[in-house]
Amino acid sequence: MVKKALLGQVSDTEIRLLRIFRAVVECRGLSAAELELNIGRSTVSRHLKDLEERLDLVLCRRGRAGFALTPDGERVYHAALHLLNAMDAFRTDVRDMHAELVGTLTIGLFDKTVTNPKARIGQAIRDFRRTAPEVLLDVKVGTLNEIESGVIDGRLQVGIVPDHRRSDSLEYIELFGEMMYLYCGRQHPLFGARHEQVAWEDLQDYDYAGLAFHSPNMEATHRFRLRRQATVSDQEAIVALILSGCYIGFLPDHYAAIFVRDGLIQRVEHPECMYEVRFVAILRRSPRPSRLATTFLEALRQAHG
Repeated sequence: MVKKALLGQVSDTEIRLLRIFRAVVECRGLSAAELELNIGRSTVSRHLKDLEERLDLVLCRRGRAGFALTPDGERVYHAALHLLNAMDAFRTDVRDMHAELVGTLTIGLFDKTVTNPKARIGQAIRDFRRTAPEVLLDVKVGTLNEIESGVIDGRLQVGIVPDHRRSDSLEYIELFGEMMYLYCGRQHPLFGARHEQVAWEDLQDYDYAGLAFHSPNMEATHRFRLRRQATVSDQEAIVALILSGCYIGFLPDHYAAIFVRDGLIQRVEHPECMYEVRFVAILRRSPRPSRLATTFLEALRQAHG
């Protein structure tokens, strides 16, 4: 059998196939990717096969056992990210040279920020849209780590996250803050109790639910020496565990307010068990942020005073 020639110049066809491959990987399979790409699963599969033949590599396993990347597929995926991000950055720079605010602005937004009255993100978006009505907004909600890595590698242009361990690769702009308090559910032993009489050691004996990634929440878990018996990826999961009556956990006061109002949870009024989180906008330092990103950043600055 004659071995296929390796790629020389990368054509528009290969670029299109790499974009499809990236979508399949990030959707974790063909079924979800067909919705993202708006093409049938059989067509997605055919495009993957075409890319594999062009590269003379097996990129993924797909079948009843599910979707999984091969080691070669992992390498091609990361190489494709660098290539596609560089191309997108090039297009954005060219548009910037023409002073046109067009294209797509990708924003990463941390979980449960919009209920915070101090977060004027909606106002910033409205002001940005007045300046750039033709720009498509692509807003993704994610964890702190997901948003940071997305901004660093170029998948996201702007992130809005809790201020935590800072990276030299990112620029930080302070926006707003929120208070985090400890809560318990209606069926928890602390519900309805006089919390000022609860000893610190007793509080540490209760099962606690916290975020599973490095964050101000994880720092507070260690600082207060709480017994973490459940780990979660977002605030909504913490609420679910608190509502079970089996766990205590930290929530932003603005997000917890509706559950407190309905009598479903209660703040543990321990005078020491609270902390503040400051939120920041993040952009990568290099390469230079796009004009879309800096324009939206200015809208964020203006909205937050």
